[in-house]
Amino acid sequence: MALLPSRAEDVGMSDHSANALNEQEEALPGGNMGGATRVDATVRRPAGAWSPTIQRLLGHLRERGVTWAPQPLGTDEHGRDSVSYLPGIVPQYPLPDWIWSEEVLTDAGVHLAQLHQASASFDAIGRLWQLPVRQPAEVVCHNDFAPYNMVFTDRRLAGVVDWDTASPGPRSWDLAYLAYRLVPLAHPDNGDAIDSGLGERARRLRLLCDAYGSEHEPARILQVAVHRLHDLAAFTKARADQGQENIRSHVGLYRRDARWITAHADQLGRDVA
Repeated sequence: MALLPSRAEDVGMSDHSANALNEQEEALPGGNMGGATRVDATVRRPAGAWSPTIQRLLGHLRERGVTWAPQPLGTDEHGRDSVSYLPGIVPQYPLPDWIWSEEVLTDAGVHLAQLHQASASFDAIGRLWQLPVRQPAEVVCHNDFAPYNMVFTDRRLAGVVDWDTASPGPRSWDLAYLAYRLVPLAHPDNGDAIDSGLGERARRLRLLCDAYGSEHEPARILQVAVHRLHDLAAFTKARADQGQENIRSHVGLYRRDARWITAHADQLGRDVA
C-alpha cells in the first residue's frame, strides 16, 4: 500500500564511511516514516524489523540491472539502516510543469516494469515486510512509486527512493498508484493534479500502460486504482486516529478521488487513437 507524499533523497552514489567523527548529518525532508538523514554519500534512517529484507531486496535488484535503486549498505554504528545517496531533483508539491511531460510518464512506466521483472525472482517467502503481502504476490511492489519518490537528472528519471514499505503484491497494485499520481486519476479539484480533460487523461493512461508493456488494460487499472485509494484512505485514517491529525484531511481526498474514478471509468478506460 502506498503512503502519503514524501520526499527522501536517498538513492545512490558510493561508499559508506566507517568513521563518523567527521561526518556531518543533514536531516532530509519527507520520507514515509520520517527520520531520514544524509551522511556524506549515504542516507540513514531508523531500522525496523523489515530492514534486512529491504537490504536484501535492493541487492537483488541491483544484481539484476536495476542500478537506479539505492545501493544497500547495511547498518551504521548507531544501528540505523544505510543506503547510498544520489544527487538529483526530487520534486515536491506543487509539482513542476515538466513532471507532466510524456517523457516522464513513459520513463516511469518503463522503470516500474524493470523493477517488477527483477523482483519477481526475489525469494520473498518467510521475509518480514513493513506492509502486508497482497495476493497474488506476483512481484515485490515498491508501494509508493510516485513523482515525490523519484530522483531526476536533466528532467529524466534517474532513481527511485523510499523503499522501506516495499512488499510482495500484484503488478497492478503498483501500476494503479503510479497512474493515480502521474496520469493523474484524480478529481479536478485535487491540487496535486494537472488540469486536463478526460480525453487527455484517457490518452495518458493508455500511454502509461503501453510503456509498462504488460497485459494490463486501462479498464483494469482503473478498477484497481479505486480499491487502492479506499485502502489508502483506511490506512491514513488509522494513522490519524493514532495521533497524526495533520494527515486526516487526506482521508476524504482519497475517497473523493476514488468516487471520481468510478464515475468516469467508462471515459477514462476507452481506447484512444
